[in-house]
Amino acid sequence: MTVTPLPTYSSYAIPNSALTKQLKLQRHPEGGYFVETDRQDEQIPSPFADQALRPLATSIYYLLTPEEPNGVFHMNKSATMHVLHQGRAEYTLITPGSPPRIERKVMGPNIHAGETMQLLVGSGVWKMSRLLTDDLKRASTPEAEEHCGCLITEVVFPGFHWEDHCYLSREEFDKLWGELDPPQGLLEYIRTS
Repeated sequence: MTVTPLPTYSSYAIPNSALTKQLKLQRHPEGGYFVETDRQDEQIPSPFADQALRPLATSIYYLLTPEEPNGVFHMNKSATMHVLHQGRAEYTLITPGSPPRIERKVMGPNIHAGETMQLLVGSGVWKMSRLLTDDLKRASTPEAEEHCGCLITEVVFPGFHWEDHCYLSREEFDKLWGELDPPQGLLEYIRTS
């Protein structure tokens, strides 16, 4: 039996410096870079924010680079759809419960290897994203760093509002796990300031 290797996809057409300049990206408080690209004028009562009025939807570009390789755990009350443009990133999702459920998903173009180009994160789920270690290792020169990262569009519905957003604190992290031992490596992605 002949085993055909899975194809690899490494297209990273637009360098990071061009993305940040042309898209007018700024540093995001969660880590990475962003710019809001749309905020719908129409408002609706949000079922996730006690019926407070929110835009129908909002969208941003979000970019991780070797300089800003990860975000921190945060939660939106609204649902969020992530759509890939280029690159790869691993998303860690924690759904509260007893015990909490952890999922890891890689956003990337290699659907043959289980990567996804769209990722829906529901209301009330802690999430964070980071560039993959293997990709960062390959970015060993300034030119390679320019072509390492992950650019997505993130659509929040009902639209994003800072009142509907929070960062995972150490105290909340400990409550989440209670008497259970949390998986290794998660604490480094909790915002400390």
